[in-house]
Amino acid sequence: MIITISGPPGSGKSTLSKIISVKLGLELVSMGDIFRKCAQDRCMSLDEFGQIAKCNEKIDHEIDAMQKKIANEKDNIVIEGRLSGFLVDADLKIWLKAPLEVRARRIAKRECKSVEKAMEETSEREECERERYLKYYDLDVKDLSVYDIVIDSSKWSAQEISEIVEKSAGFLI
Repeated sequence: MIITISGPPGSGKSTLSKIISVKLGLELVSMGDIFRKCAQDRCMSLDEFGQIAKCNEKIDHEIDAMQKKIANEKDNIVIEGRLSGFLVDADLKIWLKAPLEVRARRIAKRECKSVEKAMEETSEREECERERYLKYYDLDVKDLSVYDIVIDSSKWSAQEISEIVEKSAGFLI
């Protein structure tokens, strides 16, 4: 079984992916971790690397090719990433959403920064990514029609959301 979990920054993708991978005994592949590692390898912040990726489509294409390759070579995985629902042929595609203010509070807490700073950076990052995905792939991440389930993560706990996904995945087995 292949499950994709996508959503904007701070929506709870990583948290849900970790819970689901453990509950269902699936390997977890985080595209965000791969992107962060690429930034770190270049001694750049995530924002700096994102700006470079905006001007160099090769970066996104390489990372997304990795994602497709992983999904084609492995079964029983959870792939967590912004474009995973678009790029991966999965059995179950999940989109998490939450208001920007909620996501900025989560990011601020996680990264030890002010909510205002997190909100500003998150808005810039989302717009940068949206522009890149439209330009490179003609994909609009605001088009949720590719997802089987869309969940507002501000309304339920991570545990409650994992139960929704777990029950949904159970129908596919």
